[in-house]
Amino acid sequence: MDIITGKILKLNGWPDGKIIGLAKDAAAHLLDAGLDRDSVLARLDAVRADPGIFLADATLSDLARECLRANQPKEESPAELRGEALPYPIWGRENIDDQSLAQMDNAMRLPISVAGALMPDAHVGYGLPIGGVLATDNAVIPYAVGVDIACRMRLSIYEVSPHLLGQKPALFENALWNETAFGMGSEWKGSRRADHPVLDDSAWDATRLLQSLHDNAARQLGTSGTGNHFVEWGTFRLHEPLFHLKAGDYLALLSHSGSRSVGFKIADRYSKLAMEKHPDLDKSVRHLAWLSLDTEEGQEYWLSMELAGRFASANHYVIHHRVAQAVGLKEAAVVENHHNFAWKETLPDGREVIVHRKGATPASAGALGMIPGSMGDAGYVVRGRGVAESLQSASHGAGRLMSRKAALNSIAMSARDAYLKERGVTLLGGGLDESPQAYKPIDSVIAAQHDLVDVVGKFSPRVVRMADEAGEF
Repeated sequence: MDIITGKILKLNGWPDGKIIGLAKDAAAHLLDAGLDRDSVLARLDAVRADPGIFLADATLSDLARECLRANQPKEESPAELRGEALPYPIWGRENIDDQSLAQMDNAMRLPISVAGALMPDAHVGYGLPIGGVLATDNAVIPYAVGVDIACRMRLSIYEVSPHLLGQKPALFENALWNETAFGMGSEWKGSRRADHPVLDDSAWDATRLLQSLHDNAARQLGTSGTGNHFVEWGTFRLHEPLFHLKAGDYLALLSHSGSRSVGFKIADRYSKLAMEKHPDLDKSVRHLAWLSLDTEEGQEYWLSMELAGRFASANHYVIHHRVAQAVGLKEAAVVENHHNFAWKETLPDGREVIVHRKGATPASAGALGMIPGSMGDAGYVVRGRGVAESLQSASHGAGRLMSRKAALNSIAMSARDAYLKERGVTLLGGGLDESPQAYKPIDSVIAAQHDLVDVVGKFSPRVVRMADEAGEF
C-alpha cells in the first residue's frame, strides 16, 4: 500500500511546519480514495501552485488556505497614489459628467492600476464610475465589481410572431405578474421555491459567509431586485442570421438582475476587509481599496464572486423558464452576459491582469452581448469587435442622465406614462426614478461605440415588469 511520508514531501519541495502536516493528511485521504502515489503528489503540487481554486475542495481546502497564508506578503505595500492618472480612452465624452471623469481619474492613480477605459453610458458610482473598466495587477477591487455582483442580462428568443403579444395581452401580462417576484427581500416560499444545480455547488461550503448565504440563495432563486431590474416581453428584430435563426421579427423575453442579497453581502464583507487592509488609502479612493490575489481574503472574494456569477445566471434561467412555461413557449436561442464582474484576461503585451467591468459589457471579438435601453426604449444585441483600447468592452446600457432623486423631483407620472403610451409599452409596476426620461438616449450611446461593437438585432419592449419602489436589492 502506498504511503506518502514527510520525507517524501520534503523531497518534493514541501517545507517543514504546519503545512507539511496538512499535506500528509490530504495525501492520506487521496490515497484512500484510490489515487496512486504519483497522482497524489501531482495533486498536492497543483494545490501549492494555485491554492485559490481548491478552497471549496473538502479534502484540500485546509491545505490550500495554509499555502495562501504561507505565500502572502508579511506586510502590505504602502497604498500611495500616483501623482497623475494613467491615460485612458473615453467613448461618448460629450455625454459624460465631470464627476464621473474625476472618479475614473482617481482609479487610474491607484498603484495597482494598469489600464482603463470609460464607456459612453458612464455616470457616478461608488469608487469606480458605472461604465468604468479597470485593469489591475494581481488584485481585485470589490467596489470596482460593484455591490450587485454579476448583475447581468438574458435575452430569450422564441420562434413565434411578436403579434401574439397583441392577440393575447392578458396571457403575457399574467405570466409576468404570477411568475416573477420583485422587490427588496423578495423570495419564493414553500412549493414555489425553485430548484437548480447551483444550489448544490460545492463552493457554498468554502467559507462561513457562503454557508450562511445558502438559504438566502434558495429563497431568492428566480427573483428580481428593485431599481432598474426588470423582466419584459418585447419584439426582437434580428438583422442577420444568428444561431439557427433567420433574419426577421421574433417574440422575445429580456431580463436584467443580479445575485440579489447573496452578491450584496459578499460585496459588503470583502469591501470592508479591503478597506481594513489599506487604512492609509486616500479618502478620495477609499471605496477602491483592493485585495491582493496572493492573499487568503483575495482568493475567498474571487471564489465568492464566481459563485455569485453562477447563482445570477441560474436566477435568470429560472425566471425565463417559468415565464415562458406559463405561456407555453420554449426558447429557440439565448444571448446573455454579466456586466458587473471581474475577469482574468491578457493584454496585447502579454501581461495577465484583472479586468473589472462595473456596468460594462464584455466585447471580445465575436462575443455576443445585450445592451438594454430603458423601460420605454429599445435595447440591442451586439457582437464585440475585440478592441484592445477599450479592454474589449462596451457600455452596459443607456446610462443614467439624472440621479434617482432628480428624476423623482422632476418627472411627472403623466409625462412618463405618455412616453410609454406613445411607444406602445405596458408597464407593470415601475417607479418614477426609472422613467425613460431619466436615461441617456440609447441610440446616441450605441452610436458613440460603433467602433467597439456591431449591432446584430434590436429589442423593443412591449410589456415591462419592474418593482414599484426605488432601491437596488
